Amino acid sequence: MKYKKGFTLIELLVVIGILAILLAITLIAINPARQFGQANNTKRRSDVLQVLNAVHQYVAENQGQLPAEVSGLVAATPTLFNSTNFPNLCGQLMTNYLPALPTDPSLNLANITDCAAVGGWNTGYNISRDAANRVTVSAPTTDNAAVISVTR
Repeated sequence: MKYKKGFTLIELLVVIGILAILLAITLIAINPARQFGQANNTKRRSDVLQVLNAVHQYVAENQGQLPAEVSGLVAATPTLFNSTNFPNLCGQLMTNYLPALPTDPSLNLANITDCAAVGGWNTGYNISRDAANRVTVSAPTTDNAAVISVTR
């Protein structure tokens, strides 16, 4: 009998099994969902700092006075930063302190460039102040159970 060159079915199944195990280990190590969550949280941290810096630039240029809508907040009560709760703050911060208001990545919206948008606007972030007039901007929606909040 002549010997035929080639692989047996058992050999092919063993190789396919090993490749499947290696692929599973690689996917677990990379974990794309966790990577996307970390990227979204990084954007949220950046956005929170951007809004807080804009508020403080406003305060610096207005002799230490918070914007009226922020100083009118009930102390230690987070309020969603949207057109309903802050109809004038967008206009006060835009162009002078921010090129556009950032939005939470979970909203799947572009950054806000028009404060008079039809139907209103929503950043997805909260603003609050405490009794000492320290302003806190926070992201109520996060990935991987992260807490994103900055106070100054």
